[in-house]
Amino acid sequence: MKKIDSPQNAYIKTLIQLQEKSKNRKQTGTFIIEGQREIQLAQKGHYALQTLLYCPEYIEQEKALHGIGRGSEIIEISKDVYQKLAYRDTTEGLLAIAKTKSLQLSDLKLSAAPLILVAEAPEKPGNIGALLRTADAANVDAVIIANPKSDLYNPNIIRSSVGAVFTTQIAMASTAEAINYLKSQNIAIYCATLQDSTAYHSLNYQEAAAFVVGTEASGLTDEWRLASTQNIIIPMSGEIDSMNVSVAASILIFEAKRQRGF
Repeated sequence: MKKIDSPQNAYIKTLIQLQEKSKNRKQTGTFIIEGQREIQLAQKGHYALQTLLYCPEYIEQEKALHGIGRGSEIIEISKDVYQKLAYRDTTEGLLAIAKTKSLQLSDLKLSAAPLILVAEAPEKPGNIGALLRTADAANVDAVIIANPKSDLYNPNIIRSSVGAVFTTQIAMASTAEAINYLKSQNIAIYCATLQDSTAYHSLNYQEAAAFVVGTEASGLTDEWRLASTQNIIIPMSGEIDSMNVSVAASILIFEAKRQRGF
């Protein structure tokens, strides 16, 4: 088994770049996963692990390697190396290098009456992570990120999603591509927007449906509003006319789940 003690090791330097730069992740088709639960969820989501790095000062070898399939290179790293690579404040002593997946709309496999969450141009990794956690909790068919502004394998997204990035089908596309896809699949489009809208709880979501949410700052583009089957609004009683995008998405999705009997 290979062992690396120095943070100045050339391979470790490439991993630091992989952690920090989207360009490197895209060029290599790989990314870093940190934490035992996240690695297990990635495996469950059929992500291929190239390399596993563990620090014996934080985790025993037997526990680190438990459930890891054959074909993954195993590297023991020192505490100094691990602390250089680790992104989170809390440490578990375990990292994995995984291969990225295709995120094309054509890769999605949908049920007979799919429930889909669409987020247009989300920028904040924390919001994206929260949206993915909602999608996982509701077991939606897929999440589509339209006009993406962030790399899905950004460590902040992986961290904030608590691994939900691996448990839900995800596709990235332009707004036009996403609209064309939904229409080609006969999926009703419900856009959360103030303009020409009706109260969300007055509609029936038992058939194929996609909820579309935009950014808190600018909302959805006209392209979505014009393509919508029906624009919807969450009635609010306070002084503020908007709420966190992940909260809004949760309200809409779980109303559809309620109507479908969960």
